Amino acid sequence: MGNYRHFTLATYFVAHAAARVTQQELEDQLSFMEKHLRLDKVYLEPWRGEMASHEQIEMCREVFHRHGIQVAGGLTTIIPTPEGEKPKQRLFNTFCYNDPAMRQKLKEVSAFIGEHFDEFIIDDFFFTNCACPDCVRARDAFNRQHGIRAGWQQYRLDLLRRISQEDIIGPAKAANPHCRITIKYPNWAESYQETGYNPTEQRKLFDMLYTGTETRDPVTTDQHLPRYLSFSLMTYFENMWPDHNGGGWFDNFDTHITEHYLEQAYLTAFSKPKEMMLFCFQSLMDHMYVPALGFQLDKLDALLDHAGKPLGIACYLPDNSQGEDNVQDFLGMVGLPVVCTPYFPMNEEKILLTRSSACDPDIVGKLETYLATQGGTALVTSGFWAAVQERGYENLTSIRLRNRTITADHYRVEETENICVFPVGSKPITLPVLEFRNNSTWALVKAAHDEESYGILLRDGYADSQLLTLAVPDAFPDFYRLPAPVLSRIRKALPVGGAWLEGGARISLFVYDNDAVILYPYVMEGVQRSRVRLHVKGAKALLAQPNEKLIQPLYNEGDEAVFELIALPGKYTLYQIQR
Repeated sequence: MGNYRHFTLATYFVAHAAARVTQQELEDQLSFMEKHLRLDKVYLEPWRGEMASHEQIEMCREVFHRHGIQVAGGLTTIIPTPEGEKPKQRLFNTFCYNDPAMRQKLKEVSAFIGEHFDEFIIDDFFFTNCACPDCVRARDAFNRQHGIRAGWQQYRLDLLRRISQEDIIGPAKAANPHCRITIKYPNWAESYQETGYNPTEQRKLFDMLYTGTETRDPVTTDQHLPRYLSFSLMTYFENMWPDHNGGGWFDNFDTHITEHYLEQAYLTAFSKPKEMMLFCFQSLMDHMYVPALGFQLDKLDALLDHAGKPLGIACYLPDNSQGEDNVQDFLGMVGLPVVCTPYFPMNEEKILLTRSSACDPDIVGKLETYLATQGGTALVTSGFWAAVQERGYENLTSIRLRNRTITADHYRVEETENICVFPVGSKPITLPVLEFRNNSTWALVKAAHDEESYGILLRDGYADSQLLTLAVPDAFPDFYRLPAPVLSRIRKALPVGGAWLEGGARISLFVYDNDAVILYPYVMEGVQRSRVRLHVKGAKALLAQPNEKLIQPLYNEGDEAVFELIALPGKYTLYQIQR
């Protein structure tokens, strides 16, 4: 593949540097990067609100080629307000696509990049939030024409579909019919449709797509994205358009702890990407993260020798959906192996439906068909039931939501049919009350408040399938507050590849189709070295990689072998299951 066996290593070189760097400066900068990393490819950007000259682009290309680095192009669709003009209602200088002069500039830039490169990628500013008078008028005219009462969503989705073809793809391919164009989608998938990102239609237009896997610091940044997204969003796009997800792109912005930067690389790698993109060359120059990343890339490459295709509970996120944003990633952060797909996962053994899934108008019928025919297990969230209350879901469960909540920190966990434990959480959390009819629906886990208890994990049988319902806390990070027996009971109900994890929160389990699993505890406040237990159906032993240490079961429970493992924050380990 390149300098690494399992992925190409790429970086992005921004336009303002391409416009100004000298040959000697670029040579000096490359000497730092090559001391620590083995770059395969660079995306060289001529335009990011300013244009690098033909001469500068060719000089940079020649230097990279001398170092054995492939060169592709890059484009960032931002443009400053022309001097003397009134600023528009937009963020980050993204284009106003109702401004003829701005659109003409984008066509010229696209043609220039097409002339210079047989391949280029569009950075994730290819959206619109412009609300200038021209955009408001265009939105209102579109909505009237299409019978839409209000909103930006449908207008912007249609607008960016047209702009993709008319202002980027058309001019670039007119200049170079062999040019292949990749659209990079950002990490904020729940918001795509509101700003015009339109994978539904754009995947029919572009040659490839790319995935933003940057999660940064979830506490102090605006996006507050769970780190598991670096894995799950990769699986979403790979399942959306198999073999056309070009790679995962992460950066070092707003990461105040080295491990938080590196975890983006770990989880991107765990998804088995074609390419790992380091944004950007300039921000990484002389940065302490680079030596640490280079060290870890070699370890990750070796680890992936033993990992097959990722498996998981298939979370259905239809195109242009939103609801319980990123709840699937919080579940991934507490040990449920989750992968994502924009298509209803009818043939999967384990599926997850959230409030986003309910954006599919036919979802109740699809769920009933799945339960009636597949013999699988469906986990649905309280938000899912809330969204489909008027759609006739009464055939499936006795659960009803009455807009009540409960705050509790005491729990009742049914470990077996005749044994319950009663753990206490670190802090009270607030949950929706799931009213259900006793002995029709059964509670596997409950929250207790004085003399009353309320379902957290509920089970319904349907044909040969299991329907599980999970009460989702008002604040999703409160999943971390659930005591280990509660989390373990949830995981036990949803094994993947016959494996489930017994232990506390803020640890992920990644499962692969070649009898391999990866265990990763996050570097987070309160996460310490701990012992966890991995339950694996039909296992005789585990082989830890890369040291090939053989681990015997601590004990067996029926056909399950139970292994006790050490979990160290920031340390990932792959275990091969010996059967």
